[in-house]
Amino acid sequence: MAPVPSHHRPRLGVLLSGTGRTLQNLIDRIVDGRLRASIAGVASDRDAAYGLQRAMEHGLDAQHLREPSEIWSYLQEVDCDLVILAGYLRLLPIIPDFKDRVLNIHPSLLPKHGGKGMHGDRVHAAVLAAKETESGCTVHLCNERYDDGRVLLQARVPVLPGDDVKKLAARVFAAECEAYPAAIAMHWQALNTR
Repeated sequence: MAPVPSHHRPRLGVLLSGTGRTLQNLIDRIVDGRLRASIAGVASDRDAAYGLQRAMEHGLDAQHLREPSEIWSYLQEVDCDLVILAGYLRLLPIIPDFKDRVLNIHPSLLPKHGGKGMHGDRVHAAVLAAKETESGCTVHLCNERYDDGRVLLQARVPVLPGDDVKKLAARVFAAECEAYPAAIAMHWQALNTR
């Protein structure tokens, strides 16, 4: 994929498996001007994912696609520049055209508490069980292993006495809402100044 002129706002292809909270955050940041980007399309591996309905309510193209070949065809069809995993729970083999263009956010400070099966409340429960004093989120590039690619940005939050999974999850998600748009903008700029 050729470098794109830096004045070009990235077209994001968003993949999700659940409610689409992260998608909503990106939409909100684009609408209020804090994230200079557009959403080219949204796909989910689950046809009942509320995130698909949320996408359609915002006038976005939304598709239920399970096979990696279908997903990549769709992302190329909608002409996206970056692929944003937003609570997408499957391992997606990255095609060469999209090397270094697929980003994920994980609700811990990787490499701690990552890997297959580590998502959502399981991560926060593991952080609490390990008696960590801090947690946070990690935005990273994706490769062929879960939660393993190069880290782009981490945001830290304290683990407080009396925290349960719900309280910690809320604090980490607030950090995610800031970190993901910032990392997308930063990475897009880096890709365009190579």
